[in-house]
Amino acid sequence: MAGVTFWNFYFQLHPGSIRAAQVVEFLDALRRQIRKPLLVVWDQLATHRSRLVRHSIEASRGRIAVEFLPAYAPELNPVEYLWGYWKQHELANVCPREYWRLGAMARMALKRMKRKRKRLVPPFWKQAELCFD
Repeated sequence: MAGVTFWNFYFQLHPGSIRAAQVVEFLDALRRQIRKPLLVVWDQLATHRSRLVRHSIEASRGRIAVEFLPAYAPELNPVEYLWGYWKQHELANVCPREYWRLGAMARMALKRMKRKRKRLVPPFWKQAELCFD
């Protein structure tokens, strides 16, 4: 899972499907790294709307506000462009023999992308047509 700000991105990789507890863990990590109030804009994934996630957001006492993108609108989500770049440019032609090696290579690729974030992140927002020039 990932989050994109106007200047950076944050990520966690998990094997399998993302569960509500992992979303809560990610939100907690974001709150520790970003000390200001967060506006989380995300898709209509059922996990994002789960009881556990809602309770965690309510417990943040206003530090996290949530807005949902329209259903079936991945083109409005800058995180989708992050994943697209990651898969098409950083992991293109990667074919490791072991599953654990894929995870390690994926993390290394995301860390390389973080070093390029000043030129990568603004286009993610521009492609999503959510940039504020």
